Amino acid sequence: MQDPLLEPVEENAYRMLVGLAGARVEQLAEVAGLAPGVAGDVLLRLEAKGLVVRQGKDPVFRPQPPDVALGTALLRRQESLEGDRQLVAALNEEFRAVARRRDADHVVEVVIGAGALRERLRDLQQGAREEILWFCRANPLAMQGTDNTEERDALARGVRYRAIYERALLEGPGELDSVREGISWGEEARVAPALPVRLAIVDRRIAICPLTHDRERELGQPSAAIIGGGQLLDALIDLFEGHWERASPLPVSGLLDEPDADVPRDGIGDAERLLLSLVVAGLPDKSIASQLGVSRRTVQRRLDRLMSLAGVDTRTALAYQAARRGWL
Repeated sequence: MQDPLLEPVEENAYRMLVGLAGARVEQLAEVAGLAPGVAGDVLLRLEAKGLVVRQGKDPVFRPQPPDVALGTALLRRQESLEGDRQLVAALNEEFRAVARRRDADHVVEVVIGAGALRERLRDLQQGAREEILWFCRANPLAMQGTDNTEERDALARGVRYRAIYERALLEGPGELDSVREGISWGEEARVAPALPVRLAIVDRRIAICPLTHDRERELGQPSAAIIGGGQLLDALIDLFEGHWERASPLPVSGLLDEPDADVPRDGIGDAERLLLSLVVAGLPDKSIASQLGVSRRTVQRRLDRLMSLAGVDTRTALAYQAARRGWL
């Protein structure tokens, strides 16, 4: 801590001199209740600080403006304080940088084995409070969609689920039915032609991302990184949100081989929205027909109706018009 600009006895003496407009040593001693020697010493200190000047052979000490006398000292102190602040900021940043490197093992944890991965996924879902984000790729490493019994309980607690399904996954037997069941519980689902990684993010505070590449899935035990924060987690959240914006929504579907009830003549129903989502994602008619439990002829007939409604004659143009008209 720096010394004060004025000691209490100096401040008191200066205030008295201002009130008196000036005083000799004996006068100040009497008014301030100080011994003459002490009063003289205080006046000399005030003189050294530029706060008083002496006049005459039997000197009278007269006060001077404090802003002139103390302004320079105050400025030096401010400059010194700013320097100290910069030093503290630099030292603090250095400390944090070293701490981040030292504590990196607490930010990323590696889990090995399909069983361990399943347990962590279950624990994370059971502990979720706000939102779970999923990248669901084909050929899961640790947990099939039908095995995810925690999702329904989490949705019932008010946890929001947003899942993006890879096209290849939806081509698997019964996969679309499983997805549609999740949607009926409250899951928000979309489909994309492909996804870069498998990923689950819980409450935007922790993510689990497998480390095993698809071509290495048969080599040893699968492994995953549990990411507890930092820029890596932020990047994964941004990755999800970017794919979510581009993916096609999967609505709760009616039956494609039956007329949609209460659908305007110039509109489409949920069954056709689902059909459009699968077409935009790139699923072939045969896979769509198989997943929806209808014939390829029914799929083609519905697509012909949608193209006629949109005023186009190609599927590429239909996808554009579907996005433009808000059908997806």
